[in-house]
Amino acid sequence: MIEQQITKGRERVKQVGDNLVWLGCAAVFLTVPLLAQEGIRPTVDIGAGFTTPIAGAGHALDNGWNVGVGGGLNFSNYFGVKIDVGYTQFGINGATLSNVGFPGGNVNILSATLDPVIHLGAYRHADFYVIGGAGNYRVDQQFTVPTVATTVGFSPFFGFYNTAFLTNQVVSESSVNKLGWNGGAGVAFGTKWRGKIFAEARFNRIYMGGDRRIDYIPVTFGFRW
Repeated sequence: MIEQQITKGRERVKQVGDNLVWLGCAAVFLTVPLLAQEGIRPTVDIGAGFTTPIAGAGHALDNGWNVGVGGGLNFSNYFGVKIDVGYTQFGINGATLSNVGFPGGNVNILSATLDPVIHLGAYRHADFYVIGGAGNYRVDQQFTVPTVATTVGFSPFFGFYNTAFLTNQVVSESSVNKLGWNGGAGVAFGTKWRGKIFAEARFNRIYMGGDRRIDYIPVTFGFRW
């Protein structure tokens, strides 16, 4: 009885494996003609916007700003892959600065991620898509104090002269590289320049070690070719 059950189990596993092989072959045969018909097309984008820290990061950081560039390939009208490089800067809020004893500070994040893109309405005038991936996040933390800096100016009447201005001096700084991921959605509208204006929002999570993490949502507006 036990040997019969083992035999039946092996037959079922073999049947499932054969079905998966046939499904994989069918997917390949269906995908190749689509790629040949639509062609693989490069894509490049640039954008900027505002960023909102959330969860624990929202208690320590102020709203910030972001800029980014991306480039990759669209393998069909429905699927593509991009490499995105982004930069986000936050100010550290007053309550946190009071607790640590510094008058100023900021957190800067440089990210480089690999992000697949799924287009939900690529044949329409408005292209709705979802995007997400993972990669490396470099987190730079700085605490600053106000100071006075001097420089040399020039006037045709007075000649060279010294001038002073207020600036911030970095008194404490740390940098770490951590893994993280992102996911979100956006919409793009076609233009007469063969490109698209887009707007998107993505949730980002950086694992800082232990229970510590940084969560934030950049909202980006830009142009995509």
